[in-house]
This record gives sequence, C-alpha cells and structure tokens, in this order.
Amino acid sequence: MPSFLIYRLKESASQQFRWAPHVSGNTPVKRKDYEEGGQVEADNEYAAWRLLREAGQPLRVGDVLQDPQGGLRVCKYVGFDTAEWVLPPVKTGLEHIPPASGPLAAAAETT
Repeated sequence: MPSFLIYRLKESASQQFRWAPHVSGNTPVKRKDYEEGGQVEADNEYAAWRLLREAGQPLRVGDVLQDPQGGLRVCKYVGFDTAEWVLPPVKTGLEHIPPASGPLAAAAETT
C-alpha cells in the first residue's frame, strides 16, 4: 500500500488559498507555505482523506498529499487536483552586471 507524505498548509496562507480562483491544470503551490504533517498509508488520495478524517486529523482545503513517485495532489472543495511546487528563481550572480556595449554588442543588435 502506498505511503503518502502530508503537507499541511500554514494558517497564514490558508485564506489566500481559499479565495484564489480555481485554475485548470496543475495548481502551483509554494513549499514555504507548508509544514510537513507526517504520512499516511492508503490506496489513493481519497482513501487517505477518509483515513485522516476518521483519525481526527482531517485534511483541510489547501493541504497537499505527495505520492511515493513525488506526484502532488492538493485538497480542494470538490476533491483533489494535481499540483506542483513553485520553484524560486535561480540567481546566477550575474544579475548586477550591465548589458554588453561596444562594437560587438552594436553588431548583434543589427542582426
């Protein structure tokens, strides 16, 4: 039986998630908005939802389950949708360097 990791949406982010418009496709979620909440063994996310509810630790809207393959499913009002972690932008350290100038840069602009 698969073991799902549970990520609980922090209270500070829950109202924003609840009022966000429904999106089709993957729901973007930010890792910083979640706390690890243990794991549950279940056949699928709906069985996990039921087991957690019966144990007195129900999933709330916005909570995320991660399957053993790394797939994410976010709990919504009408069931579960696929989700993906929003990755922070990667900084290269070159952001502060001004754009190139001079003859080579001018030649590149004309082509």
